Amino acid sequence: QVQLVESGGGLVQPGGSLRLSCAASGSLFSIDLMGWYHQPPGKQRELVALIRSGGSTTYADSVRGRFTISRDNARNTVDLHMNNLKPEDTAVYYCYALVTGIGSWGQGTQVTVSS
Repeated sequence: QVQLVESGGGLVQPGGSLRLSCAASGSLFSIDLMGWYHQPPGKQRELVALIRSGGSTTYADSVRGRFTISRDNARNTVDLHMNNLKPEDTAVYYCYALVTGIGSWGQGTQVTVSS
């Protein structure tokens, strides 16, 4: 069983920055990938960014160039650095980890971008 704990959400003005962090614990034999999804109000959960064990990354078109995902394999953490935030980035952000082929989710952290 894998536990994921997110931190770093909050309220920020348009154009501002936030950093989300996620720490994984539990049965971490082999973490295939970690990443972030978000669920805007009234919409489905969707991919924001992923980083694989080898370091390759995938970003949603809407955040490419503004968000950066990074991972510390030794500490089993993944961060999402969000810059130039827009109101449409407002969502609950969920950490995701794929460990030996099984996916796990964090509880979610709210990010609100508003003036």
